[in-house]
Amino acid sequence: MPDKPSYDAVIVGGGHNGLVSAAYLARAGLSVALLERSDHTGGAAVSTTPFAGVDARLSAYSYLVSLLPRQIADDLGLRLPLRKRAVSSYTPSVIGGTAGGLLVTDDDARTRDSFARLTGSDREFEEWQDFYAMTARVAERVFPTLTGPLPTREELRAAVADDAAWEALFARPLGEEIERRFRDDLVRGVVLTDALIGTFSHAHDPSLAQNRCFLYHVIGGGTGDWDVPVGGMGAVTGALADAARSAGAELLTGHHVHRIAPDGAGAEVHYSTGGTEGMVAARHVLVGASPEALAAMLGEEPAERASGSQLKVNMLLRRLPRLRDTAVDPREAFAGTFHIAEGYQALADAHRQAADGRVPSAPPSEIYCHSLTDPSILGPELVEQGYQTLTLFGLLMPGELFTGDNDARRAEVLKATIAQLDAHLDEPLADCLAVDAEGRPCIEAKTPVDLERELRLPGGHIFHGDLAFPYRDPDAGRWGVETGHAGVLLCGSGAVRGGGVSGVPGHNAAMAVLEAEGRKSG
Repeated sequence: MPDKPSYDAVIVGGGHNGLVSAAYLARAGLSVALLERSDHTGGAAVSTTPFAGVDARLSAYSYLVSLLPRQIADDLGLRLPLRKRAVSSYTPSVIGGTAGGLLVTDDDARTRDSFARLTGSDREFEEWQDFYAMTARVAERVFPTLTGPLPTREELRAAVADDAAWEALFARPLGEEIERRFRDDLVRGVVLTDALIGTFSHAHDPSLAQNRCFLYHVIGGGTGDWDVPVGGMGAVTGALADAARSAGAELLTGHHVHRIAPDGAGAEVHYSTGGTEGMVAARHVLVGASPEALAAMLGEEPAERASGSQLKVNMLLRRLPRLRDTAVDPREAFAGTFHIAEGYQALADAHRQAADGRVPSAPPSEIYCHSLTDPSILGPELVEQGYQTLTLFGLLMPGELFTGDNDARRAEVLKATIAQLDAHLDEPLADCLAVDAEGRPCIEAKTPVDLERELRLPGGHIFHGDLAFPYRDPDAGRWGVETGHAGVLLCGSGAVRGGGVSGVPGHNAAMAVLEAEGRKSG
């Protein structure tokens, strides 16, 4: 193909996974071009200044880091400071007619006391400790497998080496284990929430979509910890872009890929930029877009339509609101995950109502304050004046709820969600919101419809589709990134072991290329 610009590898999409692939392949000496349709790289892992005239850089979409392996950061020479949160979660409740709540921290004695106040005994705390000791053992054994060739189901089961844990997390609906262990509705709900992040499911879903989501939320780093990226998510993808460029990869923004034509020995990649059409050829094409988008580029029908399930809200506050529970400092309550309307029965009710096409009467959500752990995302004046950010993630909000009049339904859902938070505050959240240069409250909300429009996430699904267990089905490839077209690989969240800000599918697609090339990573 002498008349065509040619590369060893072309990467479609400049999200964090595409950047990981670009950095690995360029460091190994391959010629690499990355084509990104927008005017910047980073995809869903970016920081923005959403409020006019306000010096606050918020993580626009994804916002915490757990699944990014230390190996990737070390291999690529990344400086990615992450900070631990001393508070895991706070869940408000009413105890004996008085406002109270369940506080889970890194202080076992305080956490035990909080469980005892909620439930009247030590039983739930001891079950909690035992349950998360089990997930920690699974994390230690499963997480290291994510960056190697995809194990079979039996190989992964042998690595877990715990039949009871395997049955609880991989084989039976998660609700069975939760109900076997815990009696308190609130405790059950706090455990279940990790199974419903961006996933429309329920405790006893026979598809085990909830189990798969839960697994990825408890294995990160081999510990399950969710850490705060210093500088926001934009700092993560900024470091990845720098690593790719410094290794020699060409990062080309404003390049919209609309067709991929495999030829058996590679593929032609057709794009448009600045009103002109272009094409490059490559032996390997790695696609960070969704499987649905890849099917469209290949001229094929997608296997199935994905649907997201969340409401993402970014806020800037002049100060944190006071709580009705006066025993807990708001700086502690909002430093971890603040659970709202996430009791076990409440989650079941919300799922049932949403499945019927209705906005849940008590929308479940969870909030955390990035700036308490990392104030660097705020300008010095805002820090001095006590401003804080809040990030809210709403659960069980399927995209179908927002079809039709997305703007009206977004406003309806946001109002109902904030009302659930206000029920646990000693003052309305609205009284604490900052205002921008135009006098508008500093709050923005994103529905699945918004995410599909802005990021081309299929159905607004933050994982490009429901997550898969991290083992190989009979028709899956060696790395979980293969597509059925020689030389065309998935390197985004839709690959097996995709989802979240992990870089894992980007790493694995790069390893598949280097293996095919007979090279080692640089």
